[in-house]
Amino acid sequence: MKYIDLHTHSNYSDGTCPPSVLVSKAIEKGLAAFALTDHDTVAGIEDAVKAVNEQQAPVQFIPGTELSAAYKDKDIHIVGLFINHQNTAFKNAARIIIKRRDDRNMEMVENLRKAGIPISMEALMENNPDTVVTRAHFARFLVDNKITATPADAFRKYLDTDTPYYVPRKYIEPEEAITLIKNAGGVPVLAHPLHYKLREAELEKLVRRLALAGLMGIETLYSNHTRQDEIYAKKLAQKFNLLPSGGSDFHGSNKPAIDIGTGRGSLAVPYHYLEKLAEACNYPL
Repeated sequence: MKYIDLHTHSNYSDGTCPPSVLVSKAIEKGLAAFALTDHDTVAGIEDAVKAVNEQQAPVQFIPGTELSAAYKDKDIHIVGLFINHQNTAFKNAARIIIKRRDDRNMEMVENLRKAGIPISMEALMENNPDTVVTRAHFARFLVDNKITATPADAFRKYLDTDTPYYVPRKYIEPEEAITLIKNAGGVPVLAHPLHYKLREAELEKLVRRLALAGLMGIETLYSNHTRQDEIYAKKLAQKFNLLPSGGSDFHGSNKPAIDIGTGRGSLAVPYHYLEKLAEACNYPL
């Protein structure tokens, strides 16, 4: 049986590993394929492709992204697989999304500085000007500078939505995220559906809305899913005629308990998931 991972992050967003290291880790794990799905960007894809070629990797690389979108007072994530990272409209939209994120981050930096914390955007980017800064970067800064003991403490004291330092983001609508992904040749997939902690009726309402907008897949296998979660997610896929997908949501040392390919140890996403998803957009494997 061949296995895959269709949800990973590099240091181009809130992961800690460069794309080349992700390629190496995928090889070590014996994965048949993996996707790079950095938040709101495709900037790491060329580095990943280069690494696959240089390492003569026996692993298929799938270009992807993960777009954040608004849903009521929450944000939801739409993974895009098989993205044409050279698509002009997608790159232009991604620049706008990142600009909104940057503006929000600057406001949060200023809020924390007013509280006496010596933080800056330069420190958050860690000499990587292409990274998309997320709250994970803030948490790592706070821990590294011994302002909090753990990332969980950082979120509880400074970064969660109910803290005085938090600044909400301006999100695109999920329909726009789906359209952007499809127009760039990709397959839109709802990431970690149980992560949003919606009541069953509300989650089904959301999935129905997204399916009508062109959603093509849903993550049925995910690192934090219980067996019961998996069963329910698969029922959602069947009910709304969505293709199953799955991935670890690997972030390197930012989520040390989650490994590429195997998640928390028991994740196993079968290769036939990738075949069906690729077939849906005529992507050659």
